[in-house]
Parts: sequence; C-alpha cells; structure tokens
Amino acid sequence: MPRIGAHVASDDPLAHARACDAEAVQFFLGDPQGWKGPVVEEKTREIRDSGIDVYVHAPYVINVATVNNRIRIPSRKLLSAHLAAAAELGAKGLIVHGGHVTAGEDPQKGFDNWRKVFERLEEHEVPVLIENTAGGDNAMARRLDRIARLWEALDGFDVGFCLDTCHAHAAGEDLADVVDRIRAITGRIDLIHCNDSRDAAGSGADRHANLGAGRIDTELILDVCRSADAPIIVETPAAGQAEDIALLRKRL
Repeated sequence: MPRIGAHVASDDPLAHARACDAEAVQFFLGDPQGWKGPVVEEKTREIRDSGIDVYVHAPYVINVATVNNRIRIPSRKLLSAHLAAAAELGAKGLIVHGGHVTAGEDPQKGFDNWRKVFERLEEHEVPVLIENTAGGDNAMARRLDRIARLWEALDGFDVGFCLDTCHAHAAGEDLADVVDRIRAITGRIDLIHCNDSRDAAGSGADRHANLGAGRIDTELILDVCRSADAPIIVETPAAGQAEDIALLRKRL
C-alpha cells in the first residue's frame, strides 16, 4: 500500500495531517502566486521527525522555460531556494510545474532552458518532481508528446515525475493507459496527485473535485493509483480530504 496524504496549509502541517489521517503531506512554503522566498516556520518544522512524509510544492509563478529573462532568472533562484528549504524539512520531493513559452516561441527554447536549470543547479538533496499541467497550448508538460521532448532535453539528469490525474484528464489524455505511456517516457512516476475534475476531459481547466464528485470515473482514478504504485497526495477540497483518503485506503 502506498503512503497516502493530502495537500495542507503550512501553518501547522502536522495538525492538519492528523486531522485527515494522512501519512504524507504536501504544502507551500509561501505565497504560491508570489516571488518571495520560502519561509519555514517553527510549526512547520515539527513535521520533520513525525514519521509523516513531506512534499513541498514550488510556487506556481516559477517558469524556468520562458525566454523572458525577467521571469526565468528569478524562477531559477526561487527554485533553488525552495530546494534548500525543502531539504531542511527532509522532504521527499519538490514539485514544480513544467512552465511554458509564449505564443509564437519555439518550444525547443523552453526545453533547452529546462536543461540549463539542471546544468547550473548546485548539488541538492531533494529530488525535483516535474508535474504535468492541465492547459496551455505552449506548455512544456501538458501533453505527453511535449513531456517526451522535455525528458529528451533532460537526458542524463536525475529528474522525477509527478502525475496529476485531474491535469491529465483536462489535457485530454486517456487515463486508462496513461501510467504506462508516461513510464515509457520518464521511466518513473514518483508521486500521484490524486484528484477528480470539475470539468470535462480536454477542457484545459485545472479545477479539482473530491473523489466521486467530479467528471472522472473513480474506478479509473483508482486504476491509475494501482498502476503507478507511488505515494499519493490528494489536492482536493479540504472539507472532503479525510473521506478521500479513507476511500483510497479502502479501495486500494
């Protein structure tokens, strides 16, 4: 049985984990939409020696793929700062979105910029887990063909992958065999973001729902979790997270 947990607030992750009976937690270390560096509070540090696995999600604003220096350079610095902060907490991984280039830009520039991140990144204890994203025609990690090009660019580096079920559904990918197709590209799946979707397949909309309350067949989500055999984090609405975790434990 994989360890199962939830995305929680960083004010007191240990208390939040216990409230929903989580064996793992994920949280931000600051404003997910802001450029300020990570902050590790004393209450946050309590999670380190609790026996609960920790994952840190990098801010959404990070976009190391862009050709815009005013975004790319601060993004690299913020990514490095979050890796250092995640190491303080003994985190199992730092989740970061694949980013995008602007309309009309050659996507290869984005893939090349990702390679430069790892070429310049100092030695780090915490694995970088790149997450598939829901929308954006110019995204680096929305569709599997782009993920394949990204992994080709990152050949030779130890890069992990986080599979989000809602994002894959929103991107129009078939969940029935998505695990096998991703593993054929990346060789690994390090974490599952187990989310239902409020919107239809292919919508490009990143709107999560509790399991069974959205548009994805729950059996399909469970099959993804079984096939991936990786730790699971639900990023569903907080009021239903305990029920989502209990459902996963029972059905898996």
